[in-house]
Amino acid sequence: MTDQENTSLPVLEADDKKTTVGNYFVSNYPPYSTWSTDHRDAALEAFNTPAAPGTPLGLYVHIPFCRKRCHFCYFRVYTDKTRDEVSDYIDAVLIEARRYAQTARIKGRPLKFVYFGGGTPSYLSEKQLTDLFTGLKQALDFSEVEEVAFECEPGTLSTKKLECLKSLGVTRLSLGIENFNDHILELNNRAHRSQQVGNAYDWAKDAGFQQINIDLIAGMLGETDSNWRHNIDTLLKMKPDAVTIYQMEVPYNTTIYRQMKESGALEAPVADWGTKRRWVTEAYAALESIGYTVTSAYTAVRDPQAIRFVYRDALWSGADMLALGVSSFGYLGNASGGGLHFQNQHDIVPYVSAVNDGQSPLYRALPIDSEEALIREWVLQIKLGRVNREPFIKKFGIDPFVKWKDVLEDYVAQGLMKIEGDDLIVPRQTLLRIDMLLYAFFKPEHRGVRYA
Repeated sequence: MTDQENTSLPVLEADDKKTTVGNYFVSNYPPYSTWSTDHRDAALEAFNTPAAPGTPLGLYVHIPFCRKRCHFCYFRVYTDKTRDEVSDYIDAVLIEARRYAQTARIKGRPLKFVYFGGGTPSYLSEKQLTDLFTGLKQALDFSEVEEVAFECEPGTLSTKKLECLKSLGVTRLSLGIENFNDHILELNNRAHRSQQVGNAYDWAKDAGFQQINIDLIAGMLGETDSNWRHNIDTLLKMKPDAVTIYQMEVPYNTTIYRQMKESGALEAPVADWGTKRRWVTEAYAALESIGYTVTSAYTAVRDPQAIRFVYRDALWSGADMLALGVSSFGYLGNASGGGLHFQNQHDIVPYVSAVNDGQSPLYRALPIDSEEALIREWVLQIKLGRVNREPFIKKFGIDPFVKWKDVLEDYVAQGLMKIEGDDLIVPRQTLLRIDMLLYAFFKPEHRGVRYA
């Protein structure tokens, strides 16, 4: 099967192209803007259908609380909730978990991975964390969990809290540092400062987590060449197990965009795309010089044989993921090769009210057919830099090299990708802009639409 009619290959950003509003990072397919409340009943029904044998199951828990809202943040977060409101939210999440645990889709299935995202999961107190973990483990089967990933803001951590997280089973601690410069952290409305970064990292190492990841963002408000060099030098001294570097984007529901809209500006006050790509290149080159291996478009690890990211790899390969909490989104596959995306209520009040009233907090969903499931897994796995066609032929009965023959030939001719046997290879320079190249694999009706 080929579907190259009406294919429009993307125009890559020039090195001096300014950053404008919109999502750059492709985290799922089809685009979130195509999900609809019309499909909510389909999501409810999917939970009444057993999973296909052998399908891994993961869990995502959204913790929407933060000390401050970053100017570039587009997630559902709250900075004004009381301790009682946070505890009420945790109670609602646990009620939701217990209900799903009795459905045909979830009952009796062991979890393979668990991911706590936000917001700021580490905003919770030790007691709240203990209550949350204890309740989840009572409701769901943690006996085969390979990874428990947990996002942290450095300023919310203490030795006591880190010891608590370690005792609760967290294996992958991710520190959202973003930058080591206090002035830049302040410009971007980050809550922590550099001294807290150093303390949190030292405490986390002493606690003995299996893996510590550090997040950085290239191109934040106020970033300069000299400061980015300082970021790299600091990173090399710390030598974390894993490093994740994102290029700054300005989605619509951010403070930066609101200020742009009010002033009539079309360009965001951050670095252009060429500069951001250069900064990421410099960071990865420096990490490689001391033995790191780049394992995706965004990640470098000290030891690729020991360091895994189960959440990413399982989700990108079609695992089911149960999503708990406000605005959280999950995925359920089906026996025909397709699946269904779903997302909860996007505000905390209707979410908690629905759960407490005995109703489902599901808000919107999107059933996808086997072709869309194929596209989803294909575009996500391309981000790893190497993808083999054989698993796709086995799972979907379609050869991606044949389906996207014209696209791949064009990218190979431009030197953007290459084919070695059954593998598609994506070189480093292409990975720096890979998200823009993925749209050529989308169905025609999903190109040119707002992503989120």
